[in-house]
Amino acid sequence: MKAVVSVTMDDQLALHDIKVIYAKDKYFIVMPSKKNPDGTYRDVVHPINAAFREILNDAVLDAYFDELKRAAEEKTVEA
Repeated sequence: MKAVVSVTMDDQLALHDIKVIYAKDKYFIVMPSKKNPDGTYRDVVHPINAAFREILNDAVLDAYFDELKRAAEEKTVEA
């Protein structure tokens, strides 16, 4: 896990605990979930279709990489 993020959509809905994951040489997001009594996990909230999942995934990852870049530039300026 690389990060845990919150997303606010149109100043109307806040979605917390989205995880940024890096595995098998790629980044992706995992939606908030809860553990079931049988030990499996179930998403608490999730996109209804693949198109919106891709939009959300791309937006979160773009913001994540922008923040990494900003932090690296800030660190360079401080050095």
